[in-house]
Amino acid sequence: MRGEAFRYLASRFDPDFGFVQFQQTDTVFHEFPGDHGKVRAVYEAVDRQVGTILDEFDPDTVIVASDHGMGEYGGHEFRPNEFLRERGLVETTTEGEGMPTWSTIADNQLQEGKEGRTEDDDPSTLERAMAGMATVGLTAQRINAALDAVGLAEFVAERVPDDVARAAAEQVDFPASKVYMRDRIELGVRVNLKGREPDGVVPESEYDRLCEDLVAMLSKVETPDGEPVFERVARREEVFSGPYVEEAPDVITVPREYDEFISTRVGDGQFGPPSEPFNHKRDGIVAVSGASANPSADLSDAHLFDVTPTILATFGLPAGDRMDGDVLPAVESVGTEAYPEFDAGEQTETDDEEVEARLADLGYLE
Repeated sequence: MRGEAFRYLASRFDPDFGFVQFQQTDTVFHEFPGDHGKVRAVYEAVDRQVGTILDEFDPDTVIVASDHGMGEYGGHEFRPNEFLRERGLVETTTEGEGMPTWSTIADNQLQEGKEGRTEDDDPSTLERAMAGMATVGLTAQRINAALDAVGLAEFVAERVPDDVARAAAEQVDFPASKVYMRDRIELGVRVNLKGREPDGVVPESEYDRLCEDLVAMLSKVETPDGEPVFERVARREEVFSGPYVEEAPDVITVPREYDEFISTRVGDGQFGPPSEPFNHKRDGIVAVSGASANPSADLSDAHLFDVTPTILATFGLPAGDRMDGDVLPAVESVGTEAYPEFDAGEQTETDDEEVEARLADLGYLE
């Protein structure tokens, strides 16, 4: 459908530049891990669509790029919140909502200090029952372990609503914790800083020391096999720059070779098997083809940031002077230029529940 839609639009508007993205080459690994037949079917279908587009429009230059790789995780699942709990930095709870959901983050309820659930959202009877069981120690983690022992864990997990599972789970007690990992895809730990977070408990005078302690202790974490969990642990200022650095986690954690799966789970040990056997890898692919492309150019050091400057160069346009990337050596650069600030214009609100469900389907949420 995406291929057909692209061809329809390109035929109707005859654009100088066209961009088509196929999501299923990612999603198939999340939805059908290890099913090589389905993976091959998806990639063959995408290949056919790309071929049809090239045959129909014969573009001067073609760039194929992925924003990340995909592969099997042969390491372990590491749970930083559990690790930090055992060091007295994370508190947990079996009451309330505990850790905020993606929806509460997305609509800025955290920043405003609101509760995740509104008065109109009355919890179901099953939710209340599961939450009550959790308070006496029968958490979702323990229930899952028992079901897994008899081969029913996956069957039940597919049929239990997320809110029910969340109510029954032992979770990070956000207001009571000094630090926490909010979401595994952030690849970082946040400090619950006073004056910045709605329920901050860490004084600013202790902030730098706590961050340094986190870097030191997380850098030393090893898997049960004696391998380091992280290939890099650093303060966010060492990794990011620009006006939005303060929105990043305070300490950045990069998994070793992206072979160690990171999870925000608590209550069932620091390590376990990866929750997803296939997930994102750091290295993707890039290819440039066309009359103006140098076929012998070395693209081994290519970065995702380089794609946009390269596209601009194929049109003889300079890259923006605020761009982080460079023109790939397959194309001749035409320098840089200062462009006006982007005007976002009118904003459109989205359905947070729909966004959360879609991100979960794509494997970005636990």
